Amino acid sequence: MDKVCVEDRSGAPTEPLLHRFMGVDLELAAGVLVPREETELLGRTAVGLIEGRIDNPLVIDMCCGSGNLALAIATHIPSARLWACDLTDETVALALRNAERCGFSSRVRVMQGDLFSGLAGENLEGQVDLIVCNPPYISTQRLESDSAHLLDNEPREAFDGGPYGISIHQRLVRDALAYLKPGGWLAFEFGEGQHRQAAALLARARGYEPARFAQDAAGLPRVAFVQKRPDA
Repeated sequence: MDKVCVEDRSGAPTEPLLHRFMGVDLELAAGVLVPREETELLGRTAVGLIEGRIDNPLVIDMCCGSGNLALAIATHIPSARLWACDLTDETVALALRNAERCGFSSRVRVMQGDLFSGLAGENLEGQVDLIVCNPPYISTQRLESDSAHLLDNEPREAFDGGPYGISIHQRLVRDALAYLKPGGWLAFEFGEGQHRQAAALLARARGYEPARFAQDAAGLPRVAFVQKRPDA
C-alpha cells in the first residue's frame, strides 16, 4: 500500500505521492482511504454497464473517498457527467484536488454530506443512470479485533460498516431508488461472504430487478449490480 510522504528531511513539503487506479494517477492524503486493487472490479463493472449504451450518462459516486471511481469513470466515458459525494472535510478536499489534477473539474462535481443529503438541491431525483458506491463493510466488532491494523493509517469511517458490516448498504439500497431513473443501475462493493446479505437487502427494497454479481480473481462475489424496475 502506498503511504503519503508529507515532508522531506529539511521540513519542506514534498510532491504528493500518487496512486494509480484504473489508469488514473490519484493523490493520496492522510485521513482518506487508499483505493484498493479489488475496487477496480467495481469500477470496471460500472463502466461496462453504461459505456456505449447510454448517451451522456449521469453518474453518482457515493462514498467517493479520493474520487477514484468517479475519475476512472470520467476517464473511460468522456460524455459522462458525475457527482462525487462523501462525508468528511478531508475526503472532499482530496477528491476536489484529484478532479482538478485530472482536468475534470467541469465534469465531476464534488459534494459533501451524509450519503444522499450531500446532493440536496442538485435536482437529480429520478435522473441518474448509474450510482456506484464502495461503502464501509467491515463489522465494528471485527474492526476492533483482527482488522484493527487497518486503523493505523486510515480513518475508521472508511471501514466501519456497523454491527453486521452492512449499515451503509442498507441506507444506500433504500435511498438510491429516489435518484435512479427507471432502468438505472446501482453497483456497489461488499465484503467476502456478504453476497447473501446484499441480495436480501436488494430484494427487500422491492424496487430492483434480481441482483447480479461480479466475481473477483478468486471467484468470490464482491460486487452487486442491479437495475431499478420500470414500475418502481
